Amino acid sequence: MGGTLLVQAVLAAAGCGDARRADELADRAAGVATNLRGYDDTHRTSFGPIVVDVARVLSAGQRGAADEALHRHMTVVRREAWRRLPAEYRGAYLVDVARAYLKVGDLRGAARALVDADSVAPAEVRCRPLARTVIAEIARANPAPAGVARLATLVGLTH
Repeated sequence: MGGTLLVQAVLAAAGCGDARRADELADRAAGVATNLRGYDDTHRTSFGPIVVDVARVLSAGQRGAADEALHRHMTVVRREAWRRLPAEYRGAYLVDVARAYLKVGDLRGAARALVDADSVAPAEVRCRPLARTVIAEIARANPAPAGVARLATLVGLTH
């Protein structure tokens, strides 16, 4: 479970603006993940190298490095281990990625991430306040990217 706690510490450090500490903690978590034998997840935390990589994406996004986050994201979602993560993890992650796309002004990328999140874990999109905020921001575009108008209606932002 130490690896999972390190990942949480990465996100906390990034949220506090301490990028150097977040990177150090991510490196420690990566070391723990490297020492796992196969898919050794006795505590069912899904901790492993892919979770460390996801944490690096989220950390970059939290500290305002959206370009770095999106670059790392493209690598993460191409890996087989990505598809083995629980749907809720992937859905929540994709909502955060949508926010990173917004920060770089890519409405289509943000919309695609939200629609993907909704297809994987609808509750993460339809119930999380952050997702509603991102949907509202994207829906303001005229015209709203494909799929976002439907999501806006589903979450009660439009009629």
